[in-house]
Amino acid sequence: MATRKLDSVHFNILTEKPVFHSRSATADLLRFGKQFNAFFAACPEAFAGLTALYLENLRFGESDLPNILCTCKRLEYLYLEDCDAGIDSVLQIEHDRLVGLKIVYGQYQTLELCRLPKLQRVTCDTWVRDGSPLLFGFVPQLSKLSLINDVTSNMTLRFESERIWVRPESLRLLTPVLGKLQIVNLDSLREGCDIMWTMFILEAAPSLEELCITVWDHWCHGKLSDNTDVKWSPCDSDFKHANLAKLTIFGFQPDNNSMGYVMRVMKAAVRIKEVSLHDRKVCNKCVTDGVELFPSRYPRTSEEKDSCIEKITEGLVMGSPVMIQFRS
Repeated sequence: MATRKLDSVHFNILTEKPVFHSRSATADLLRFGKQFNAFFAACPEAFAGLTALYLENLRFGESDLPNILCTCKRLEYLYLEDCDAGIDSVLQIEHDRLVGLKIVYGQYQTLELCRLPKLQRVTCDTWVRDGSPLLFGFVPQLSKLSLINDVTSNMTLRFESERIWVRPESLRLLTPVLGKLQIVNLDSLREGCDIMWTMFILEAAPSLEELCITVWDHWCHGKLSDNTDVKWSPCDSDFKHANLAKLTIFGFQPDNNSMGYVMRVMKAAVRIKEVSLHDRKVCNKCVTDGVELFPSRYPRTSEEKDSCIEKITEGLVMGSPVMIQFRS
């Protein structure tokens, strides 16, 4: 089957365990996993021709799934439900042709999408482990990400300057997904791009306590595009957030972008206690390669810092004192 020219070959592996009525016991998961591995080893040529693979209720060894993906070279869609390599295991996925990936339940601590040049759609449904469950490597065509989890409390999005963007959606769609977030890190936002659009996360995450934004361009990666425009509808001017306690910005500059954002967040966050403002991060490779950076205007002297604080707090009526710290 691997050599015949078939456009699409789908294969479903289903166990006798009722998926939605009771979760498989550990012994069952291991037994089903061994049965599948024996079947897989007996007919690798058949698996090599698959374009879609659906697996349920299987516990593998650490190297089993990578071996399966290596054999299924034509695979375009992978569905895993209640499949893992043990509690708190790590799943690393690399594949040249995979377009769609869906993972439901499972006990993985982390899913690492290492190198998937054609991946377009990812769905993670009902993640049960704590930590940082989803890490992105080389996924240049990823256009749709669905996270369905009632217990997610910590989210990190790395934008790689202009290479990845998030399109703000309506609160009706976002709040059920982000409603229980407590910590959000937005990393490597493009320098010079208006960051006010990130307010939509505050609106959709009423439980949020800490927000960290890093504005940082990696010029050593090559010339960046001139597109810095993010289409965004401003939030209600009377919007208030009841739980945000800390705002951190790396790459702060005393301009309308950074200072206007701090003012807007402080106005909305009625219980904010700390604002921590840092200079631009330093990329060692940029320094080694001699890349010329735009000079930072980060406030250094006491006078410059006091001037920024005065401008930020002008006209703001805060319910409690807010500590604004410059951490160069």
